[in-house]
Amino acid sequence: MKVDLFDFDLPADRIALRPASPRDAARMLVLDGETTRDLTVADLPASLRPGDCLVFNDTRVIPAQLEGRRGEARVAATLHKREGPRRWRAFVKGAKRLKLNDTIDFGKDVRAAVESRGEDGSIVLDFAGDEPVELLLDRAGKMPLPPYIAGKRPADARDADDYQTMFAAEPGAVAAPTAALHFTPALLAALEAAGIAHETLTLHVGAGTFLPVKAEDTADHRMHAEWGRIDAAAAARLNAVRAKGGRVIAVGTTSLRLLESATGEDGEVRAFEGDTAIFITPGSRFRGVDGLLTNFHLPRSTLFMLVSALMGRERMQAAYAHAIRERYRFYSYGDASLLLPPV
Repeated sequence: MKVDLFDFDLPADRIALRPASPRDAARMLVLDGETTRDLTVADLPASLRPGDCLVFNDTRVIPAQLEGRRGEARVAATLHKREGPRRWRAFVKGAKRLKLNDTIDFGKDVRAAVESRGEDGSIVLDFAGDEPVELLLDRAGKMPLPPYIAGKRPADARDADDYQTMFAAEPGAVAAPTAALHFTPALLAALEAAGIAHETLTLHVGAGTFLPVKAEDTADHRMHAEWGRIDAAAAARLNAVRAKGGRVIAVGTTSLRLLESATGEDGEVRAFEGDTAIFITPGSRFRGVDGLLTNFHLPRSTLFMLVSALMGRERMQAAYAHAIRERYRFYSYGDASLLLPPV
């Protein structure tokens, strides 16, 4: 499909620079079959059914942005994906000026050498020393805010909490699974009281999530791989939810992508651990999920393609036009949409 089919005009003032407070006060556009409703995230327990199950991504965002020097040249790196105990693939500004074995000094006794270069323009950095890389990042790194926020204001102390979900447990992401930012302990308790269960899985979101689609046709776009895991016990519980007539609702596109990667043609979710580069576009058949809670996404992005695959492109174009007219807040710190396709 042509990528420009997924374009739309978004006024710059619709981009949220801070999250709602409290988190579950964010607005929620509900597309349930053919109906459309304007609610808030706090209305989620009444918008689902007893027996449904929400699936959260428990990845934890690490301070993955580093600034340093190679000699007199300034270097800015955003880590993307772990390649080994001390090796991380990264996107680096000015990477073409770097040579193999060059050492970058990121300050605070954090250094890394250029080990290799990828076809996608990324490089693999090999960090010096014996300390866990996570400790090095805590010393020298910054929270990796999305470029559409970072271009308008610098990251600050509030972001260390605001850009982390209440489920964050497994360090390794360089971007937050932002749909789960809307959840609070009180909302989770209300969901449980309404008979709505929840499960967690892990997908370490990479910096590739922010990269634009440069191809003119979706068939020519290649996703960056991300590492994920769902254990056998969680998979069995999700299969039991559906066997009893409940729905599996992914919280965020990251949860959805891993669930679809772990689900067979027979609709059974299986244990999964490894990389996934799944690319979901209209025409894809959903096997592992029955709905999605997600934020509002960029024009021409793989994520808008994903929601269009779930609900239909025309339906999502109309829904986003409605959201823009009604002044919903977009992107990572923005409002939510609950997408429940017709059965």
